[in-house]
Amino acid sequence: MSKKALINVDYTIDFVNGALPVGQPAVEIEDNITSLTEEFLNEGEFVVLAIDIHKENDPYHPETKLFPPHNIAGTEGRRLYGRLETVYQENKHSEQLYYMDKTRYSAFAGTDLDSRLRERGITELHLVGVCTDICVLHTAVDAYNKGYSIVIHRDATASFNQTGHEWALRHFQDCLAAKVI
Repeated sequence: MSKKALINVDYTIDFVNGALPVGQPAVEIEDNITSLTEEFLNEGEFVVLAIDIHKENDPYHPETKLFPPHNIAGTEGRRLYGRLETVYQENKHSEQLYYMDKTRYSAFAGTDLDSRLRERGITELHLVGVCTDICVLHTAVDAYNKGYSIVIHRDATASFNQTGHEWALRHFQDCLAAKVI
């Protein structure tokens, strides 16, 4: 039986209804994201909160030219959205929960995520969060290229762009052999 982990991507105030908002689609997945996080923690599984972090007006970061300032270090907008913040605060000292900063779309780019998963013998990744067709997608592509089995939770992902969201869900299944549930 494979060991699994939940990778929760960028579910912050700025991405839900703050500086770079997905808006209502992101608000609507709050209960699903929070429930899945609690379920994984209650089952003793590893949960990763892979959270975007930026410096204000960083001239060297490629996203500076693409998007308005968001998830700036030390700001309220970088806090986890809604009940997920409460779950994090209640479990932040647990060995099962890893809150990590990421500076690129993929949670694997320039981080120790792969090492942390492999040292725990994890082979199956469950992905939730925002944006389906940006950070969740890039994390999934890297996970696929590293040999992980991927499960995408359709009702716990959202995007600015519904067409992009639907495209990404098909791409996960058709090109990354992911199970979309």
